[in-house]
Amino acid sequence: MRRSFVRRCGLVLAALALPVVLLATAASAAAPSAKQLASATLNGDGSTFQLGFNQVAIEAFKQVQDSVTITYQGNGSGAGRTDFVGGVVDWAGTDATYSSSDPQPPDPFFYFPTVVAPITVSYNLPGVPKLKLSADTTAKIFAAEITHWDDTAIKRENPSAKLPSTKITVVHRSDSSGTTANFTTFLADAAPSAWTLGSGSTVSWPAGTQGASGNSGVAKQVKDTEGGVGYVDYSDAKASGLTFAAVQNSAGKFVKPNLVGASAAAQGATINSDLTFNPINASGKKAYPITSPTWILVYQKQTNAHKGAAIKAFLNYIYTDGQKMAASVDYAKLPKSLLKQAKAQVKQIRVPAS
Repeated sequence: MRRSFVRRCGLVLAALALPVVLLATAASAAAPSAKQLASATLNGDGSTFQLGFNQVAIEAFKQVQDSVTITYQGNGSGAGRTDFVGGVVDWAGTDATYSSSDPQPPDPFFYFPTVVAPITVSYNLPGVPKLKLSADTTAKIFAAEITHWDDTAIKRENPSAKLPSTKITVVHRSDSSGTTANFTTFLADAAPSAWTLGSGSTVSWPAGTQGASGNSGVAKQVKDTEGGVGYVDYSDAKASGLTFAAVQNSAGKFVKPNLVGASAAAQGATINSDLTFNPINASGKKAYPITSPTWILVYQKQTNAHKGAAIKAFLNYIYTDGQKMAASVDYAKLPKSLLKQAKAQVKQIRVPAS
C-alpha cells in the first residue's frame, strides 16, 4: 500500500473523528427529516488528481447514507472520460474538459466542479530545500533543454542556492492525464517561446525523460531518483514528502504551492455557463500559477431512480460538508459564487420516478 494512501486513510479517520462535530451535524441533518436513500451502487473512474478528496468524501458520505456504495478508481482523467462515454461507469472524474478530438458523451451531461488545488513542480535535490523557477526555466527543464541543475538559468533565479551539477531526470505522466493537460497549458500560456511541445492530456515528451502512471507514480519516481523533477498534485506531493519549487506567477511573484494561492487563482477565473473554468496562470500577486480545476461528470438524464437519487445526494454532500473537509486532504474549496452555481446545477439532474 503506497504511502499516500496510508496517509489518506489516516486523514479519512481524522476527518471522520474531527466531525464528531461535522458528522454529527451531517447525521442530524440526515435524520429524521432527511430522506434515507434506497440501496444503490455508483461506480466511478478517472482523475488521480481528485482521488484524495474523493476518498474522504465517499467515506464520510457512507456514514450518512449507509445504503449507498460508491467506488472510484483513479486511472487518470483520460480513462475517466472514455469510460463515461462508453457507459462503463456511472460518474467520472476529470481535470480536463473534452476536446474536439475526444469521443463525445452520447447524451447531455454536466461538469460539476468539486475542489481546486496546486500542481507542484516537485524535485529531488538533497541540500537544496528551496528553489525558485520561472515559467521559461520550467519549460526548458521539461523540454530537456536544461539538463543539469547548475544550469545558468537556474542559478540566475536562485543565486544563494548551492546547486549541484547533478543531471536532471524529467518524470512525466505516461497515461492520459488532466494533470498533464493543466501543467502543459501553463507552460504554453506562460512560456510560449520556450515551450513548443504543445498542451493536452498527452504530449510527445523528449527522449531520455521517464514516464509513470498516475500522480502517485510520478511522485514515487521523483522520490526515488536523485536529480528527478516532475509535476505532481499537491496532495500526493505532500503525502510523499516531496520538496517543491516556488513558481513565478503572472504578477512576477514566486509563489510556493499552497491552498491560499489556489483559492486566489480560482477566485479570479472566469466561470463559463457549463461551470468549466481555467485558473491556470491567473492574475493576482497571491495566485499560484499552476492551479488545477477538477470536475465530476454526470449525465443530465438518469435512467435508474435509485442511482440518480444517490448521485444527486452525493453531489449535494460534496457541496456542503465535503467542502469543509477539503483542506484536511490538501485541497481548496470552491469560491462561493461557483459553489452557488454548482448547487443550482445539481437540481437540473433528472431522475425517473422509482
